This record gives sequence, C-alpha cells and structure tokens, in this order.
Amino acid sequence: MKVLLAMALLVFGAVSAKAEWHRAESENFIIYADDRASDVEEFATMLERFHAALALLTRRDLPPPSPSNRLTIFVVGKQRAIGRLVGDRNVAGFYTARASGSFAFVPDVNIGRRELDFSMIVLLHEYVHHFTIASARFTMPRWMSEGSAEFFSSAQFGADGSVKIGMPANHRGWELAGNRDVPIEKLLDMSRFETDEGIGNFYGRSWALYHMLFFSETRAGQLVDYTRRIASGDDALDAARQAFGDLEELDLELDRYLKLRRMSAITVNAAAISTGPVRVEKMSEGMAAMLPVIIRSKFGVDAEKAADVLKDARSTAVEYPDDSGVLAALAEAEYDAGNDQAAIEAADAALARDEATTNAYVQKGYALFRQATEAQGADRKAAFAAAMAPFRQLNRLEQDHPLPLIYYYRSLIESGQDVNETARHALERASELAPFDHSLAINVALMQAGEGKIALAMNGLAPVAANPHGGDASVFARAFVSELEKWEEGKPYLFAKAGFLTDFSAHEDGDKIRN
Repeated sequence: MKVLLAMALLVFGAVSAKAEWHRAESENFIIYADDRASDVEEFATMLERFHAALALLTRRDLPPPSPSNRLTIFVVGKQRAIGRLVGDRNVAGFYTARASGSFAFVPDVNIGRRELDFSMIVLLHEYVHHFTIASARFTMPRWMSEGSAEFFSSAQFGADGSVKIGMPANHRGWELAGNRDVPIEKLLDMSRFETDEGIGNFYGRSWALYHMLFFSETRAGQLVDYTRRIASGDDALDAARQAFGDLEELDLELDRYLKLRRMSAITVNAAAISTGPVRVEKMSEGMAAMLPVIIRSKFGVDAEKAADVLKDARSTAVEYPDDSGVLAALAEAEYDAGNDQAAIEAADAALARDEATTNAYVQKGYALFRQATEAQGADRKAAFAAAMAPFRQLNRLEQDHPLPLIYYYRSLIESGQDVNETARHALERASELAPFDHSLAINVALMQAGEGKIALAMNGLAPVAANPHGGDASVFARAFVSELEKWEEGKPYLFAKAGFLTDFSAHEDGDKIRN
C-alpha cells in the first residue's frame, strides 16, 4: 500500500480530482491518506500491532490517550517534500509534540511484508520516541533513545498478524561502514561534549549497542540494570561502568558483534497482540482541498509563511463555506497570521455547523486569550474569564484534553488573580497528559519551585535539559537546574519573570531523522 498526502500546490502538486481522501482513527493514531478505505484500515491496524508489540517488549502498558493526544500522521509525498518543509534536504522524517497535538511528518510509506522501506522505518522510529516519552518518566541518554528507536523500528510484519522486532538495521549499513566510530565514552554520554560535529556512525552504533545488550546471553540483565540506574538519577557514564563493566572491552565486543553474519530477532505472535477497532471515513471534498493548509499550519509557520497559508485557507473556505473542518482550519490560519477577530468569527462559523469541532474551540480560545492580554484594569479579569469559555466547552467534549487545564491556570496567572490548588493540580495533570511538551514542563517546574518543591521541579526539568533537540527550552532548563541545585528544599524559589512562559516550543528543533 502507498499512502500519499499533498502538501502545497506549488511544492507537492495539485490534489487529484479522483483522489479518495480518508481519515483513519484508531486507539493511538490518526492518519490522513489518499487511498482505498481498506488499505488505510490495514495501515492503521499495522501501526496498532506495532504499538502492542512495543508495549509488550518494553513492559510499559500505557493507558489509551485522549482523542486529541493521539499521534497524527501526515505522509507528505517524496522525501524532498520533507526537506522543503523542514529546510534541510537530508531530513527524511520529522516528529514534533506539544500539548496542542503530536504530529509526525514522513514521506510516502510503502508497506511490505518483509523488509520495510526507509519511509516506514522513519515513521516507526518517530513513534518509538513518542511512545517512550509518554511512558518513561526519566531521561534516557541520547544513545539509548536513538538506539532503541532504531532497534524497534527495524521491524517486520507477518501476514499472520505477528510482528518481528530487532531485524538488522540495513539502512544504517553505509553509515557503519563509511563513517568513523564514535568514541565509546562519547557514544554513552554525549552531554559531556560541547558539539555534535563529527559524530560519525552514532545512529548505527547506538542501534548495534542496544541490539547487542538486548540479545547477549553473556550480558543478560545488564540493559535492565543500566536503565534502572539511569532512572534513579545516576550519571550516564557511571551507570554504564557499573552495569557494563570495562568500557573498552564493551567497545571491542561491539566491533566483533557488528561482524557477525547472523543476528537475533524476536517474534511477537499474533495471539499476544490485542488491537482495538479502526474507523475509516472518507474526507469531505472541502477537507481534502484544505489539507495542504492544515499540514503547514500544524508544522508551524513564521509571519511570512502564515500570510501565504492564510491566502490559501481563505480561497478554500470561499469554495467550501459550509464545511466545519474547513472553517476551523481557516480560524487557525487567521490566528497564526495575527487576525484574532477573524479567527473568532471563523471558529464560531465552524461551531454553528458542528458543535463537536474541537479545533474551532482551540483556535477561538487562543484568539480570545491573545485579545485578553491587551485588556487593562477591571476589564482584564473579565476578558480572561470570557476567554475561558471555549476551553470549558472543549473540556466538556474531551475531559482529558490538556489545553483547558493549561489555560485555566494561565487565566488566573495572567489576570493577576491568586492561583488556587485546583489550578495547580490542573497544570500538573496537563503535563502528565502531555509529557512531551517541554514548554509545559518548564512552567510546571516554575510553579513547583515557587512552592518550594525543589526536588520535584528538578525531576520534571531533567528530560527537558537532556533533550538534544530541545533548543532554547533545553538551554533554559539546564540553567534553571543549576540554580535549583543551590536552593534549599522547602524554600520557595521565585523566578525573576512572573507569569506563564510560552515562547519555548516554537524554538524546539523537533526530532529530525536523516537519510
């Protein structure tokens, strides 16, 4: 099966008039596809089988996500489409996650019963990251994060419903053969080094180390021991020495392992895999036409791109004025372009046609909040109270949506009111629902530090500080941790800048998978 998605008319080609656009929903995924309904259903089912195998082998049984916390997958055409979207022609996939939604952008996906093509491997790699962040409340060293993603994404799907995990990472063969080895200490703890320049075969060697530790009989239990040490807060290299022993010997053993002619893999039988139903619906003609706008909006836009996206959004909305999904996408484009009142009007128009259009509530809430920040005096409190209305309605539709919880807390902070315990718990609950949102994690840590909960704040900051793709958020988190390390537990730490910090997520690099 081939899943195709047009992105922008000039870059990715026009949407075919004969296209059969479908939206698939399963317990953990939302997929947009131009293909037969049966093929889209099969694709979603395969991803759910992979999720079940991943949960079984990692022994992490995640509760089902709320509807808006599922991973949304956009398959965007050729790899050059990803490159143009990201601004790097060597990037073959991109994953980004915030409380407002988690998205994976990958090229065309060809599903085979034997060796997967690189596009499918990229998609599975991104999902392993998504799954791991949601299920592990500790910071993985970078080699372990990328090595495990490579290990699990080198999968094979059997016609009988089984999933084979740990197949050779043949897509890393050239990297392993053509690049110099990463020194073992740098491989195990890149945080000690100031630059990633010349990291050579980092991905390939990380995969090989994870694979060797997972299957080695002579090193049985070492990977579990190492993981426990890391989870308890041990230094990465200290944990490695305690769990693996002599690191030079580990490096030599890894060299020998890579020369083996045959490697082990593990098959998860169909009987051990349980997946829920998949619902597939044909997208409306208007939503199919609006998909290029939706994808660019979800990926993120600057001022210049926002103006271009808005032009396309308005044109499509004129053609399909009664489609609630189209109007909600228009509201998002208007908000991104700074047109708050137009965003509110488009959101209201969407809700007038379908009261269950969740994105319309989100965009209306965003716009009202931005308007409220300009209000002064007594009007400010009223403005923020009014801005909460769409988020309250969204909460009634979806109780585990993180945004209403976040914006309840924000409404009190930004209107100058005292923050009650309900609001504090709401913000912490939002971070539990969206552990991948680093900007949110920083704000929770600021709140907790202000209450004197220093150890709790530092624990929440650790994954942000260690994230190699975290940009400004990671820089801030590391500096904040350094400050808190000098602070006394129980003594409130009052951050110099009061309020809710919202400017980190836009600067995160996301996770880019290179070909």
